[in-house]
Amino acid sequence: MQPFTTLTAAAAPFDQPNIDTNQLCPTRFNKVPLGAPEYPKILFHDQRFNPDGSEKREFVLNKTPYREAQIIVADRNWGGGSSRESAVYALMAFGIRAVVASSFGDIHRNNCLKNGVLPVILPNEICVALRQQIHERQGAQISIDLEKQTVTAPDGDVHRFDIPAVPKKCLLQGLDDVGRTQQFQPEIEAFRARYRKELPFQAMPAAG
Repeated sequence: MQPFTTLTAAAAPFDQPNIDTNQLCPTRFNKVPLGAPEYPKILFHDQRFNPDGSEKREFVLNKTPYREAQIIVADRNWGGGSSRESAVYALMAFGIRAVVASSFGDIHRNNCLKNGVLPVILPNEICVALRQQIHERQGAQISIDLEKQTVTAPDGDVHRFDIPAVPKKCLLQGLDDVGRTQQFQPEIEAFRARYRKELPFQAMPAAG
């Protein structure tokens, strides 16, 4: 997993609440292999593209300032709906590394944390102010410092956010669940050796 430490990048505003995972990754794309060439086009596919494959010019991510956005500033309840992890893969394939919102769907937020996308919760009034600044200064950048747990707005105001200690450590170090488990490999091997010595009659699978 790609570590997340600091990020300064263009941000795209999403003013509508309740953006669900089916919008982020429509159901018919759930089985597209991760890393497939078409993956960057999955995010908001039905809002970004016409039936003939041409772009809908009015959609925010199709506008020039936001094509390279790496941060989304959203309204409340971002990522509600189904538990599909592909919604996070679609964000990452487009290039989004952080989403700032006043609330998230719980499972989607957890999926973000486990896959390298930082979900930042800030009070609704701050999210509204951030989006207003982005609208007024299209292409404006936001800075996020995970170690300090701060978001710096285009106007220079600094806002602090909370994040649990373990997900923060995993994001900073680029550890997914497998990587985090592998950190305990010496303890695992010590347990295996002790187990075989103390209970030799018990079958135990070999280390994989």
